[in-house]
Amino acid sequence: MAAILTANEFSKHVNTRFHATLDAETKADLELVEVKTYTSKHEEQSGMERFSIYFTGSANPFLLQKLYAFQHDEMGEFEVFLVPLSRNEEGSRYEAVFNYFKKTE
Repeated sequence: MAAILTANEFSKHVNTRFHATLDAETKADLELVEVKTYTSKHEEQSGMERFSIYFTGSANPFLLQKLYAFQHDEMGEFEVFLVPLSRNEEGSRYEAVFNYFKKTE
């Protein structure tokens, strides 16, 4: 079972490898390098979870902006919409943004 995708959960796994499925035979290894949380402003609706996660990977393959199936040894399997931020000969950097209502109990 996949972990609940929160900033707190991702923060536990900074500097670890995630695997993004590109097609039936190909996966790309990405390293989670940063989790950035956003504080709500007074004019915004309350009860929201807002954060970004940042990955780095090799220059090739370059991942296009789209939804990817991810796998992590501890977090399990889940999907993330990934956006490429930069690419050079040393590698690529990607961001995924999360913005949703927190569950109330």
